[in-house]
Amino acid sequence: MSRPRAPEAWGTRGERGSGTLLVVGVMAVVGVVAAVAMVAAAYLVAGHQARGAADLAALSGAAAYAEGRAPCPAAARLAKANGGRLASCDRVGDDVDYVVSVEVVVDVGVRVPGLPRHLEGRAHAGPVR
Repeated sequence: MSRPRAPEAWGTRGERGSGTLLVVGVMAVVGVVAAVAMVAAAYLVAGHQARGAADLAALSGAAAYAEGRAPCPAAARLAKANGGRLASCDRVGDDVDYVVSVEVVVDVGVRVPGLPRHLEGRAHAGPVR
């Protein structure tokens, strides 16, 4: 009987370790894709949070004005309670027909050079007719 030859004799010596390099390359690509997905998700969440906080702040301001109170302090309290800060607040119109406009700024959870650190949400609210 003949003895089986060692793998080096089969001509595979030059391919040793190539599987390791392939796995390292695939893992690097997966890591980069995961990091990009996490950044994109953080920006999507911050955008939704900014728009939601602006909507609620505008509604709160309009409800406060309908009750005879100042709209902007109520809008600022609600914006802060929803994780943002009131950047601008304005009431246009008279006592019966009015619109409260707000702009709320929310910080993005991740810091990426070249991308904005804050996202804005704008909303308008007035009386129901």
